[in-house]
Amino acid sequence: MSKIHVIHENPVWLPPLADAFDRIGLPWGELDLSRGTFDLASVPPEGVYYNRMSASSHTRGHRYSAELTAAVLAWLTRHGRRVVNGPRALDLEISKVRQYAALEAAGLTVPHTVLVQDDTDAILAAARRHFAPGPLILKPNRGGKGLGVRLFNSVEALADYFTTAPADEAPVDGIWLLQEYVRAPRPVITRAEFVGGRFVYAVEVDTTAGFELCPADACAVGDAACPVGTEVQAPAQRFTILEQGIEPQLRSRLEGFLAQSGIDVAGIEFIRDASGRVLVYDVNTNTNYNPAAEEAAGVAGTAQSGPGALAAFLAAELAGKQRLAA
Repeated sequence: MSKIHVIHENPVWLPPLADAFDRIGLPWGELDLSRGTFDLASVPPEGVYYNRMSASSHTRGHRYSAELTAAVLAWLTRHGRRVVNGPRALDLEISKVRQYAALEAAGLTVPHTVLVQDDTDAILAAARRHFAPGPLILKPNRGGKGLGVRLFNSVEALADYFTTAPADEAPVDGIWLLQEYVRAPRPVITRAEFVGGRFVYAVEVDTTAGFELCPADACAVGDAACPVGTEVQAPAQRFTILEQGIEPQLRSRLEGFLAQSGIDVAGIEFIRDASGRVLVYDVNTNTNYNPAAEEAAGVAGTAQSGPGALAAFLAAELAGKQRLAA
């Protein structure tokens, strides 16, 4: 029987989606790419493949899952299988530099960012040249969930960090990003959720406790991503769905970016500076949803929720494939 195949490497993120799929009777199964063996001479099973590979897979001991997924997606597309968030989406998921290039090509503004190889002297030289005296942000090119994103009040503080930074914090692809620190009137960012390339809702996220912004309950990682030298207490509710959504012009531009980039499902994070300028700094194609925020907004368990909208979209994709095959 034709079904939805969910490509992933982290099963703890699946239950909310599984509940939404089961609620509407959508047939589905897992394709766990934490490891795998595939005969490229064989024909992949029928159905619609939903790619949920995460840029942070290497932090869970799955160092090569993204590379394995890229190979599997090539096999699937060669055989004409419908892949939701296909090869282009995966390529942008695992590289913020490529994300920023695609965002700018779509007419969106990104923060001033400098790419530097994993070399302390080069990083500090670039920081002094472009961001002195500070503050500035250090982040890995291939991250996920906000892991490894750190705020430094000065270049000197950045230099102190590198004198004691553990080796396992080095970026997995050997690329660090130095980025301007955008001062917002309030300590919040906005995360806009899209399914089928269309806007679903926007979430306001309180950043007081740091840059760990994955909304799923299963993403809690303590203070792993808090700014260096900062001791803060997370608010009781970090994620709040905005009843008014986002302005139509911004919504249209973000949807246009997704269409140009071959991305079907994503959470796009942006911040507004004191002048109201919107800067987009992250595209998460393995987006998760916050159940408490959806409950508070009255959309939990409905087609207006993130999982509900995704289930409806995938059901329509599967029905379309079945009609073509009939």
